[in-house]
Amino acid sequence: MTVDESLFLAINGLAGRSPALDQFFLLLGTRSTLYLPAGLAIAYWIWANRREALMSAPVLAGAIGLADFLGGQLKWVAERVRPCRALSQAITVEPGGCGAMFSFPSNHAANTAAAAAFLQVLYPRSGWISWPVVVMVGLARVYVGAHYVTDVLGGWLIGGLLGGGAALLLLKWPRFRCPVSRVMEPRPSTSSNV
Repeated sequence: MTVDESLFLAINGLAGRSPALDQFFLLLGTRSTLYLPAGLAIAYWIWANRREALMSAPVLAGAIGLADFLGGQLKWVAERVRPCRALSQAITVEPGGCGAMFSFPSNHAANTAAAAAFLQVLYPRSGWISWPVVVMVGLARVYVGAHYVTDVLGGWLIGGLLGGGAALLLLKWPRFRCPVSRVMEPRPSTSSNV
């Protein structure tokens, strides 16, 4: 048995013992669970800094979309069968089975890490909220039997690089954090009148 399989079985082996815990981790792995908190966070972001939020949101959405797309494509390259299909000892918590055929990388992990890394680069104090959510979602994917630990780690790496990289590029854009008044000022003339 590999280390990855042992780690999977240690975490997944906790499933089925507590219906409340099973439901909690199942909800964490459901995308719609994060819609309300994300919507509230976006509303606060727009209220706190409308200009920056409106400039950043499309870049953040693009980073998450790219992480999701890349994760989906890598699944077909790696062709790693999900643990709930490969291991007889795996406990499946999801009512509809354990998802599609392949598991590496975890798109849930990639998407949440892309968002957290993006926000961490732009707003360093956001990490105390965003990274615990990322960890819990990743743990939930192993707990419910859908992913190995390395699937989650791979997703975190991909999402973190894409989200953090997108935010760094955004910060390099001179107009991003430039005050509006400076953006509107005319540039000084370079020609000299003698």
